[in-house]
Amino acid sequence: MIRILYGGTFDPIHCGHLAVADAAATGFNAEVSLLPAADPPHRARPGAGATQRAAMLDLAIAGHPRLRVDRRELQRAGPSYTVDTLADVRADIGPAAPLAWLLGADAFRDLHRWHRWRELPGLAHLIVAVRPGHGLSELDPQLRDALAGRWTTDPAALAAAPSGRVFRLDLPLRTEAASDLRALIAAGQPWEACVPPAVAAYIRARRLYAHATPSPPQA
Repeated sequence: MIRILYGGTFDPIHCGHLAVADAAATGFNAEVSLLPAADPPHRARPGAGATQRAAMLDLAIAGHPRLRVDRRELQRAGPSYTVDTLADVRADIGPAAPLAWLLGADAFRDLHRWHRWRELPGLAHLIVAVRPGHGLSELDPQLRDALAGRWTTDPAALAAAPSGRVFRLDLPLRTEAASDLRALIAAGQPWEACVPPAVAAYIRARRLYAHATPSPPQA
């Protein structure tokens, strides 16, 4: 069975994140591990601490039997580079086990800016979650060329090899974005429907994001 990792800041986890993870779990008949980044190198400082974001993940996945929380990035010093995480997991599971990294289309378009990004296909497959109306056209030429010949529409192709393929995962329409959610909380606007009830209670109890500062849009 393929192992799927879903990394991100999850600042905070919202229903859109859960929809992505559940779609991957269903589409590949596999468990999905959500990995909160301790020190995300590609965005502004998170509005909630790493332990708080991980705690919200624990609350959010209740009732989602195929979802797990993996805290390995919280236990590692320095920036939370995906290549280091995949190398760490690969060392645990061995060279032959199928492994995939799940990411959204927006993050995928910027993959060529990630730390040692050319090493990623050698460590894991890539599953690109695409929302309706958001295609994958106009990729940076170096990213397009690096992944040429790796695309597949067959989920079984990922289970049959340890790494190296790229799969497009089409999603149902969701509108949540963590940046918008933080802005709603800071502005005192309704936001609770965007997150699981237990996560909403956690945010309210700790007054998280009540004075959030603007940051670049993140899913």
